[in-house]
Amino acid sequence: MGKRILVQRKGRGGSNFRSPKWIKVGPARYNTPSKIEYTSKINGVVEDLLHDPGRGCPLALIKFEDGSRELIVAPEGIYVGKNVAKGVLAEVDVGNILPVGNIPEGTNICNVELRPGDGGKIARRSGAYAIVVAHSSGETVIKLPSGKLKTIDSRCRATIGIVAAGGRIEKPFLKAGNKYHLIKRKAVKWPIVRGKAMVAASHPHGGGSHPKGGTPVPRTAPPGQKVGIIAPRRTGRKKGAPRRVR
Repeated sequence: MGKRILVQRKGRGGSNFRSPKWIKVGPARYNTPSKIEYTSKINGVVEDLLHDPGRGCPLALIKFEDGSRELIVAPEGIYVGKNVAKGVLAEVDVGNILPVGNIPEGTNICNVELRPGDGGKIARRSGAYAIVVAHSSGETVIKLPSGKLKTIDSRCRATIGIVAAGGRIEKPFLKAGNKYHLIKRKAVKWPIVRGKAMVAASHPHGGGSHPKGGTPVPRTAPPGQKVGIIAPRRTGRKKGAPRRVR
């Protein structure tokens, strides 16, 4: 009798695959926009810079003059005590939050909303940023960190600057213990063992005197079988290609 493979256990959603939300500082997102943001600006000050377990960049806790607080992804160059502002009349300065329609072309931005009021979805990892490319009739074209151009509503908000902690992934882990403590703060099962290295009872690719992979499986295959090459467009040798002359 075999056992449930990793794909099945992920789908079941056990404790190993659930995000440890109880250790998180809080949701890093913009508050629901107020009417003042679309007509004037709200001043605030950075109260603290916090480390969020499992997140590569720090978070900035901002207190605004209306008494509200926001926890946002901290841009590079921000510090405790820095004066920031949000709204259409806010200056284009690091840490300020403006609608992308009010940001000049060529400006680096981060934590960009896809839809007005969603709290920020794009360019949130350490060292990431998007670039404002063009404005046209209520829409703004931005360049994503991947290099792709995307058109969004000009009312979507963004933070001026680049996300802090850039270059984090350039430092190697050096030992497995460091990787262990990082993954323990995420909803990830680690380490992941290759199916070819398992016994036949544990994985469809396991067993045999010679390690080998599996055959293609359909998209409608059950979870215990749906591993490896799933619904390929074609299989076999590519025909019609010119032969190589040696």
